[in-house]
Amino acid sequence: MYCDQTYVTQMLTNHILSFNFPPIRACIFDMDGLLIDSEDIYTHVTDEILARYDKGRLPWSIKAQLQGRPTQQAYDLLQSWAQLPLSQSEYLTEVKVLQEKHFPTTQPLPGVLSLLETLTKSPSKPYVALATSSNSFSYDLKTRHLQEVLFSYFEADMIIKGDDPRIKSGRGKPAPDIYHLALETINKKRENDMLDKGASRDSILATKILPMECLVFEDSVPGVEAGRRAGMRCVWVPHEGLREQYEGKEGEVLAGLTGEGRYLDEEDAVGNSGRTDVREGVLLRKVDDGWGEARGSLEGFDFERYGIQAL
Repeated sequence: MYCDQTYVTQMLTNHILSFNFPPIRACIFDMDGLLIDSEDIYTHVTDEILARYDKGRLPWSIKAQLQGRPTQQAYDLLQSWAQLPLSQSEYLTEVKVLQEKHFPTTQPLPGVLSLLETLTKSPSKPYVALATSSNSFSYDLKTRHLQEVLFSYFEADMIIKGDDPRIKSGRGKPAPDIYHLALETINKKRENDMLDKGASRDSILATKILPMECLVFEDSVPGVEAGRRAGMRCVWVPHEGLREQYEGKEGEVLAGLTGEGRYLDEEDAVGNSGRTDVREGVLLRKVDDGWGEARGSLEGFDFERYGIQAL
């Protein structure tokens, strides 16, 4: 029977938009620029190095491409634009000196502490995890002075860093791997918690937390795409400079369709069988599909929207 493409597209759209979201049972947070003001420090450090070689300042058009990237990818992108007269090792040495100076001054961003406190006390008891592209050295520099006030909300085994050996090389954001690993870690902890309470294996399996029951908090575009590719809902809280770069394209960002991870689609070209962002044969990442939300900050967060009880 003949069926034109417009009809097919409309049917798929209706299928997605009619989907009823389950309550959120786990929240997974990025760190830089989302929980702490380290993205501004990254910019300051880069600008200081650029100035030494008369390269001007880092524009947001380039900065936007660096956010959320593993160190190697970020360096390659920066160097292709700046053409600094430095080897990679020389550049990273200069960066390390400046980061050691400035990173210990990071502070929580607006709304962060209140949000985490509410999640901790919520009768819904959502699991909370951290999934950052920062390596262990960088993480320690940024967070050592904030352990008691901020990072105590995250249990040590619920903190996933960019140099975690369980994440394959080259599979940083926008690949979904770090968010898959975070959910795997959450479900393992949940399994242990339930076993301690005498739950059966069958009940544990039947109530496993699914990707669509996870809410990812991100500030970067590759980070949002990573969360969407993982089949999770996303809250995007961009820096105002980044928001300006994507003005009019917010829908594409929230759907993870800005092209950051185009190479991942090529890897998944062998049908949909290996993809995690497909449900019942329908690709979940669609513009205005309701899986993402953009916010100016984490202040006044709408817990009810996600089925999370707030005292």
